Amino acid sequence: MTPAPTADQLIAWVRDARQRTLHLIADLSDAQLLGPQLSIVNPLLWEIGHVAWFQEKWVLRREPGTASIRADADALYDSAAIAHDTRWDLTLPDRRQTLCYLDAVRDRVIERLAHPRASSEDVYFVMLSVFHEDMHTEAFTYTRQTLGHAAPDIVADASRAEATPAISGGDVLFPGGGFELGASADEAFVFDNEKWAHRVELAPFAIAKAAVTQAEFAAFVDEGGYRDRQLWSEPGWAWRTENDASHPVYWTREGPGRWLRRDFDRWIALEPNRPVIHVNWYEADAYCRWAGRRLPTEAEWEAAAAYNGAGKPKRRFPWGDDSPKLQHANLDGRSMGCMDVEDLPAGDSALGCRQMIGNVWEWTASDFQPYPGFVVDPYKEYSAPWFGTHKVLRGGCWATRARLLRNTWRNFYRPERRDAFAGFRTCAIRP
Repeated sequence: MTPAPTADQLIAWVRDARQRTLHLIADLSDAQLLGPQLSIVNPLLWEIGHVAWFQEKWVLRREPGTASIRADADALYDSAAIAHDTRWDLTLPDRRQTLCYLDAVRDRVIERLAHPRASSEDVYFVMLSVFHEDMHTEAFTYTRQTLGHAAPDIVADASRAEATPAISGGDVLFPGGGFELGASADEAFVFDNEKWAHRVELAPFAIAKAAVTQAEFAAFVDEGGYRDRQLWSEPGWAWRTENDASHPVYWTREGPGRWLRRDFDRWIALEPNRPVIHVNWYEADAYCRWAGRRLPTEAEWEAAAAYNGAGKPKRRFPWGDDSPKLQHANLDGRSMGCMDVEDLPAGDSALGCRQMIGNVWEWTASDFQPYPGFVVDPYKEYSAPWFGTHKVLRGGCWATRARLLRNTWRNFYRPERRDAFAGFRTCAIRP
């Protein structure tokens, strides 16, 4: 059983999540807080107000008729009611007013948690609001990359420079058999799309120990992978043609065999042993066809991460049941980017897969669909609207908050999205 956090722990989470939000926008100008109108970003001034509105709605305003701190909050920040493209046209409060709203909501939530009569419902909805904010702070980081802003100064991780043993390449084998896919009721909090664990039968499969590296993906590019129609699905080729894509979105060629990658506002030489990042599902799928490989299904991915031997309970994390530490996973923005795929051997799964939590989100072959018996949670807009149109990603990335993750956690994006910190690992094609 994973215990629910105490009131004091939740208060610390509320403060920490809000501090990360404020830190990620503190150095941006008022013009940058609005930014250009793009389909893959929100105006940050709107988005930070939305974070406060969501927390107020679910923690402080659950009782019918409870008024908001701001009389106009619902008209401004309800993402289910306000179309994405109209968010730049709203008469938004200025920076000072928006930050005051964030502070006021945070302080009232903390006051509620400190009250002796805080309920189990309060705990659930505070956790929901913190995790929602954590997802948005990761999105704020994507936005800074998308728009070419400077990298946020979060926390430097000195362990990044430590030498680590090389991982011998190749695959590990899952022996096949029954596997419990999904979360169990022992978790203190899970999202509705993880519910509930159910038995699936898996054929034996071989999955790569590590994610595909930038050097490996560069070979695909250099050998004409983006020009070979045979490597692309029909929708993938339509996407490639419409966008005139010939390499990953933030790459540029400096000379023969030499690529640069834009990392926030600076161009750097491609790091060959780091996982390829900012590739979409179509690009990952085309690479797999070129390499004679395939993407794992999400059930295969979870089995590779969580399997602990026949007849044994599956692991909560690849390395075991202990929460992530620095030696296990690259999370929380501490390294401000990816590590080499050889790093962090202490985080290996029982089968021998490395970095299945952290570093880069990993695309799977699976469509985002509900598990059997799906029942929508109170936040009904979280999963259900996206079933059937998105692909599943697993594992988290370097900017993901550690408290969000476990092996059962499902992320989901449309297959054309390239802004996320996403890469992939591959499986052998079955004979």
